[in-house]
Amino acid sequence: MRYLPLSPTEREDMLTRMGLAEIDDLFADAADKLLKAPLDLPRHKSELEVERALGALAAKNLAAGAVPFFLGAGAYKHHVPASVDHLIQRSEFLTSYTPYQPEISQGTLQVLFEFQTQVARLTGMDVANASMYDGSTAAAEAVLMAHRVTRRRNALLSGGLHPHYAETARTLSEMANDDIRILPPDPLAQEDLIAQLDDSLSCVVVQSPDVYGHLRDLRPLADACRAKGVLLVAVVTEILSLGLIESPGAQGADIVVAEGQSIGNGLNFGGPYLGLFATREKYVRQMPGRLCGQTLDSQGRRGFVLTLSTREQHIRREKATSNICTNSGLCALAFSIHLSLLGEKGLRELALVNHANAVALAEAIETIPGVKLLNQSFFNEFCVELPGPAAEFVERAAARNLLAGVPASRLSPRAGLDNLLLVASSELNTDADRATLVAALREEAAR
Repeated sequence: MRYLPLSPTEREDMLTRMGLAEIDDLFADAADKLLKAPLDLPRHKSELEVERALGALAAKNLAAGAVPFFLGAGAYKHHVPASVDHLIQRSEFLTSYTPYQPEISQGTLQVLFEFQTQVARLTGMDVANASMYDGSTAAAEAVLMAHRVTRRRNALLSGGLHPHYAETARTLSEMANDDIRILPPDPLAQEDLIAQLDDSLSCVVVQSPDVYGHLRDLRPLADACRAKGVLLVAVVTEILSLGLIESPGAQGADIVVAEGQSIGNGLNFGGPYLGLFATREKYVRQMPGRLCGQTLDSQGRRGFVLTLSTREQHIRREKATSNICTNSGLCALAFSIHLSLLGEKGLRELALVNHANAVALAEAIETIPGVKLLNQSFFNEFCVELPGPAAEFVERAAARNLLAGVPASRLSPRAGLDNLLLVASSELNTDADRATLVAALREEAAR
């Protein structure tokens, strides 16, 4: 029984409670052939043959770095200096484990402390935690935190919030029996969130730039939320935008969550990514995750500690604010190193280049008859309306070695957004890349 902690009696009791006669009944929904017959796979191949087979499969993909690339929608392709990868692979960082014993994890704690400082300054907030899994889980945790702070169980999510973030929040809310209202997609940024505020809400979640690229002034909404005792959760999926745009904290947000992938981290086939979470100091004890702090030891030397650990691994489960079991330490390190190399001036210059590239592309697209730009303001991503289905255009463009953007219908399949295309242009796009996309759109409009 050393490796099977449950006794036969306990297992029988579990089966009885589930109304099952034996353990095999748990798998009754699986077809017999899946459980009893071997899978239809080659029984044996040499290492060389396996490499060739996998290489042939990989060759069917269109690599992001091999063709003009205009995909965004929450994951952005930026240049990551070689120095970032070199430094994060130093043994002092790469082999460090989660700081369960802070007194012997001083290097890791110092990096996280500096990372938190950077995030707090970027977002305009008082405190930031040591990171979360990604932007979507950070947004969902922000909703749960707002419930704890306000002692209300209802949340309102903007139609401009990335649908994946909204669905993550919905999943966690359903598990907790909370009420969550997600507004319809808002490609024109015309929703009136202030008119929908009431005293039952714990929070309003709004994204800027939103999933369609629109920049939103959060001040009027922040003032209205404050009057109702509602927390304003601001979401940022393109963290580089804060190199130019006034921080959400300065605009009145109570909690700021973001995806930090754009700084120091590649696309990585969809992950791992880096969730950023910051809030005002008065709410710090309800913040999920870890908080690293600075102190002095008995001899007056500077040291670093885990100031706040609100996970159920650290404290009683009923007092825990999150069941997220770790932070994205290596991704946070890459973020911190890249941002340190950029500095405040470099971050602003990089953001300016991104915006200028996007403006140049948008202006060129606006000259195409039949293609409509939907944005009045944007950072490095915007939404255009095509004369036909955007998904079909994207497939035709990919066949010609052009990754032209993300069809809005991929994010919201049932929302009637078939002709909308999300286009992002970063510092990596050249004049030739933009000309290629404009030519493809012009040809599409003439079909």
